[in-house]
Amino acid sequence: MMAMRLRAAGAVLSPEEVPEASPREHEVLLQVLACGVCRTDLHLVDGELPRAHFPITPGHEIVARVVKCGACVQNIQIGDRVGVPWLAHTCGVCAFCRTGAENLCDSATFTGYTVDGGYAQCAVADARYCLRLPARYADVEAAPLLCAGLIGYRAYRAAGAGTHLGLFGFGAAAHLLVQVACSENRQVFAFTRPGDLEGQRFARALGAAWAGASDTLPPQALDAAIIFAPVGSLVPAALRAVRKGGRVVCAGIHMSDIPSFPYDLLREERSIRSVANLTRADGEQFMAIAARLPLVPTVEVFELSQANQALGRLRAGQITGAAVLQPRPL
Repeated sequence: MMAMRLRAAGAVLSPEEVPEASPREHEVLLQVLACGVCRTDLHLVDGELPRAHFPITPGHEIVARVVKCGACVQNIQIGDRVGVPWLAHTCGVCAFCRTGAENLCDSATFTGYTVDGGYAQCAVADARYCLRLPARYADVEAAPLLCAGLIGYRAYRAAGAGTHLGLFGFGAAAHLLVQVACSENRQVFAFTRPGDLEGQRFARALGAAWAGASDTLPPQALDAAIIFAPVGSLVPAALRAVRKGGRVVCAGIHMSDIPSFPYDLLREERSIRSVANLTRADGEQFMAIAARLPLVPTVEVFELSQANQALGRLRAGQITGAAVLQPRPL
């Protein structure tokens, strides 16, 4: 099969012919139908993730068809369409796993980072961590649900129940989350790169009550803000925008250093917290929401061989919504 492989941090992905893997007892062999391109993939390419090993096949928003099942696979059959998210496997026995926090498992593995992912014609995944996908979404539409949607949803829950929500960085995650928030009668305030008028128009078209540059204040104080852009200087900017007792949630796996800021921005019970990975329960809950709500994922589709082009466009902020790779079938 053909895969786009990363052989070293800072390198470009190269197309390689690799052997098709055989699934072990709890695994499934998958024909990749679509794979989202995530900013985390850029962090991997740039050497910003600490546990990376090379060579690696990136990609953790995998929509796939099951073509072979391991001997112990249950509840998934050949021919099923499934989603493979970021969380690939956990130990199941540590204190985190036993208390419902498997996203913090010290022995966890991650799709497209510590195990090979979906920038390929085929992939292998642990069937116990695969997700059922709502039938209403085409393959390329379902792909961004598997990280942009899932991590966005976990960050959304962490932000609390306030009615005025700020989203810093209006990319793949925010363009799905604004639709969820508006369905729950929340007001969304979208922050983009300064000068990104098209991104601001896109946010308003999806229901944002206000959209502006990240270096400006919204017209009213926010109950909470979620930061999707990996830019540490947005933390003090978000603190300036939230009310007393407001919450700032950092949703990315990597962020540039947060600059020093005056304590006055944090006092009056404002708080900062991060979101790490996801749990299978997050996946099931968000897919139930996606099945109920007619979310409209905006995607730009690339051939598998165009993975470097898709990553370059994402890095430059030139993707509206989400980029998705669509491999040709074997």
